Amino acid sequence: MFGVAAVALTTALTLSACGGSDPLSTTASAAPAASGSGGAAAAKVVVGSFDFPESVLLASIYAQALKAKGVTVEEKPNIGSREVVYDQVKSGGLTVLPEYAGSLLAFIDKSSTARTKDDILSGLKAKLPPELEILEPAAAEDNNSLTVTKATADKYKLATIEDLAKVSKDFTVGGPPEFKDRQEENFKSVYGLEFKQWKPTGATTADAIKSGTVQVGNVFTTDPKIVLNDLVPLQDNKNAFGSENVTPLVHKAEANETVVSTLNAISAKLDTETLVSLMKRIAVDKDDPPAVAKDWLAQNGLV
Repeated sequence: MFGVAAVALTTALTLSACGGSDPLSTTASAAPAASGSGGAAAAKVVVGSFDFPESVLLASIYAQALKAKGVTVEEKPNIGSREVVYDQVKSGGLTVLPEYAGSLLAFIDKSSTARTKDDILSGLKAKLPPELEILEPAAAEDNNSLTVTKATADKYKLATIEDLAKVSKDFTVGGPPEFKDRQEENFKSVYGLEFKQWKPTGATTADAIKSGTVQVGNVFTTDPKIVLNDLVPLQDNKNAFGSENVTPLVHKAEANETVVSTLNAISAKLDTETLVSLMKRIAVDKDDPPAVAKDWLAQNGLV
């Protein structure tokens, strides 16, 4: 997971994090509904996202591509964590959600030991409820990491997550508010890690690591602050984290053939290097996610 975006990250030396929009806001398209192969008009498609900028970007890519195909789309960006958003897709309140395959499987099947892309996708197909379906995954990945400063890595000779075991009891770890519930037992069973304290640092995790508020943190590997802040993602040498390919999750009843084919076409063109470069525009250049999404779709002949 740590080497996937290494080349692409070198293009993002000056990135910083960006904020999301109001989680209660919605944006609707006035385009007419599309028809599937059977001739039945599609109901309104609701595209949602998690509460971090990359997910908002991906949802905007999905929404604009669907609108270009004549689908009536409502957007609900920046809703919240998977604990909140997943149930909305399952109930049909959301039709489409950009997901991350490994984290989704870990959420719906806490006993899963799948770590490779193929095993994770097989697990999802077996465990998802009948209302839901995953479409084709993109090559793009945004993996979890446990990350430290270069100074900390050098001082304690840390190269892998396994190396943390010798110092973790003296370290405070940061991450999303739900990070402890999701990963505490996983880290203990795979690596024997026990941390002194868990802090909910959310989108500020990279800054908290740099400032010393926490000594180690969960930073996504497409976060350009890894390079900006001279941080070191530790190698996940025992695969505590699974593959995290960007994968559309859909509520099947509202996802007709137009929806499916449009989202699959996006996945076929989206890779990790591209995802990092798109996030650079948002974080450094302060471009709005919909504008970044529109440009990428146009460049790839998807609108």
